[in-house]
This record gives sequence, C-alpha cells and structure tokens, in this order.
Amino acid sequence: MHIYRLPAFSDNYIFLLLDQTQRVAAAVDPADPTTVLKKLEALDVRLVAIFNTHHHSDHVGGNRRLLKAFPEAVVYGGEKDRGRIPRQQFFLRDGDQVAFCDRIAQVFFVPGHTRAHIAYYFPPTADEGGELFCGDTLFAGGCGRLFEGTPTQMLNSLSKLRNLPENTRVWCAHEYTLKNLQFALTVDRNNPDLQQRFRQVQEARSQDQATVPSEIGLEKRTNPFLRWDQEALIAAVKGQDSVQTLARLRGLKDQF
Repeated sequence: MHIYRLPAFSDNYIFLLLDQTQRVAAAVDPADPTTVLKKLEALDVRLVAIFNTHHHSDHVGGNRRLLKAFPEAVVYGGEKDRGRIPRQQFFLRDGDQVAFCDRIAQVFFVPGHTRAHIAYYFPPTADEGGELFCGDTLFAGGCGRLFEGTPTQMLNSLSKLRNLPENTRVWCAHEYTLKNLQFALTVDRNNPDLQQRFRQVQEARSQDQATVPSEIGLEKRTNPFLRWDQEALIAAVKGQDSVQTLARLRGLKDQF
C-alpha cells in the first residue's frame, strides 16, 4: 500500500492510499476534492473508499464532490457521527475492521477532540510497517483541542495510540508540528530529545518540508501530550493525577 500525502488549504493533509495492483485508491479525510481528483487523474486510478476520522468540514468537505465523480465509492466514519458526515454509509465502532489493499485496519474509538472521533490503524505486515491515521486526536508534537470531549476521554484515547508499536507511522491531518514543539519546550525544556527534534523541525520547515508522518516512538519521547506521567511534565503544571496533568497541558496550549 503506497501512501501519498496531499497538502490542502493552509495546513491540512489529505492522505491517498493506493492499491497499485488493483489500480484503486482510498482517501483519508478528503477536505479538498480538487486536490484529490487531480491526484487520482495523475495516477489513473479509481476512488473506491473514503475513510473519515470525524465530522469537521476540513476533513469531510470533499465527500460529496468525490462521490459525484466516483459514485461507487463508499464512505466510512464513526457510528457516533451519524448524520454529521456527508454520504456516510458505514458506521464504525471501536474494534471494527476495514480492508484496503489486502490489509486490514483496526478501528479505534478516540473521542476527545470530538465526541465521535475514530482512528484507523493498519498493523505491520511482513513487508510493510504499521500506519496510523489519527485525524486530529494525535498531532506531531501535540494533540487536538477538546471541542466536544473531556480530558478523561482524551487521555484514554491517547493511551490507546501510545501503546502502539514505536515504529508505527503517525499520519496526522495538520502541519502543526513547529508550533506544537515551541509549546512543548515551555513545559519540558530540559528534554534533550525534544530540543533536538525542535531544531530538526525548524530546519525542515524553513525549507517548506513536511514533518508528517511522525512515529509513535518519537512522540513518546517528545510530545508532552503522551508524557502526562513524566515527572517533568507533572511538575510543570502541578498536576495531581494524569487526567489533571493532561487537562492543564491542554489548557496552557489553548492559550499559547
């Protein structure tokens, strides 16, 4: 399965999954239909599936136009997003599975950013590594704002993702990494892994290079929102427990 990262708008990423044998593709959170249609035409492939992580317009905005061009394509989303994702046909729960390109993705229910957010995880195979499409739950160096969910929900959701194999690639939906790491340094400034990553991301962004995908192992070492149980982070926000630590981190980031 080949994965194309398609920039859209000011900082969105759309992911196009390609089955080269069957000459078909699936789109993850296709916000901008024009971007996707151009890539499909360039690759000369058909769109057969749309995998939505949540209902926000900068993730589902392309659904209707893509289905007009490819009416046989099917739309997947979370069960709790019923009525909020355009043309949704499959309503997924935690533990469900979806198939594409001879690979089976596990569905995680990961509320927090929204009440209905899901993620798609393709476990590694003998030939390919693990791939996580996590929408706006986990970012490179950060996590999503709590628009509809609670700190407890977000902690539980991030715990699921933190437990994945460290070499799992993290395909998050926005290029927020530099600002996320700038914030991370305010609460975890003595972390040498974070300091090194910040320098690397500064250099990459100065050359307009993408910082997505990341990897779970890197996030565990440098992302404060996966480090709620580390003494430095607890002390930085004076958290009494993991939920309070995460909530206070998110509150500080909201004001950053």
